[in-house]
Amino acid sequence: MKNIILVVDDDKTNLALAQKILLPQYRIAASNSGMAALKYLEHNRPDLILLDINMPDMDGFAVMEELKKKEETASIPVIFLTADNLAETEIRCFRVGAMDFVAKPFVPDILLSRVGKTIELHEYRHNLEKMVKEQAEKLMENTRRISMIQDSVIVGMANLIESRDGSTGKHVKNTQMYVRMIADELLGRGLFTEELTPEYIEDLCKAAPLHDVGKIKVPDSILQKPGKLTPEEFDAMKLHTTYSRTIIKTIIGDVEDEHYVKIVEDIALYHHERWDGSGYPTGLAGGEIPLAARIMAVADVFDALYEERCYKPPVRPIERIMQIMEEGKGTQFDPVIIGIFMEMLPKLKEVLGIA
Repeated sequence: MKNIILVVDDDKTNLALAQKILLPQYRIAASNSGMAALKYLEHNRPDLILLDINMPDMDGFAVMEELKKKEETASIPVIFLTADNLAETEIRCFRVGAMDFVAKPFVPDILLSRVGKTIELHEYRHNLEKMVKEQAEKLMENTRRISMIQDSVIVGMANLIESRDGSTGKHVKNTQMYVRMIADELLGRGLFTEELTPEYIEDLCKAAPLHDVGKIKVPDSILQKPGKLTPEEFDAMKLHTTYSRTIIKTIIGDVEDEHYVKIVEDIALYHHERWDGSGYPTGLAGGEIPLAARIMAVADVFDALYEERCYKPPVRPIERIMQIMEEGKGTQFDPVIIGIFMEMLPKLKEVLGIA
């Protein structure tokens, strides 16, 4: 099918000459003013516009400005037509986005050559952009699939580790859910906004399942002990935080982005730190504790109290759990985060199916 060319010129002689030169190879639409051309373009999309510069009422530059304002016309290639051979005019034509410039009166071979090369170049660029877009979409899809596989492996590994202490894997799923709920609530209330962006929350939730990955190096005799741990056993248990950082660096340190790895490390290493500085493994206090770890601490403790463990029954009712946790405000937990968490009781009851 022949390409369509819109010729815009207020001179009938020029319109007729352009049509005579181009008609054997192209389909021609003609407009004798800038306004008529814009009206035509409301319902039609030519493959090229030949646009006269010097027209009354609305010159070619004004028409070009209107073309660039609309997405559907901005990409149509334009060749300016003018009897003005000044270098300044030619420079201006290219600055406003013209693909080429043809002097009048028309030389048939030159006009045909410029039109043909411009359409060919535009089609080549369009096809190249289409190919790049398609390849980018394929790359994004492959990246998404790889990310899903990585997430599944991470969750699977975390579930395997959790199962060693008698958990069914619910802890991984539950804490991830609570972390998202807390983070979304904080963001919704305009808190910690310098760090707590939507992107940060996604990385935080993706990182949450790995918070106890270091437990893989803790002996079963300690993990599965039904009673209270001795001081020596508790010291051995506490090492899971530092084990976690080492394992994380080994497994994902070189294959995941730096921001995500940093959040995973913060959660794994510091989620047992306490606001008053009496936690482990480093004794950080207050705002020194990374935000990710402060959020994880609340989610982790809540689930530990709500669910059954090999060493304890579940705490009930949920109001009793909230009371216990509120007692840790300003000592164990970030007072702002735990304060917000207390206000989330109705939402927690809803997701847990508690009447």
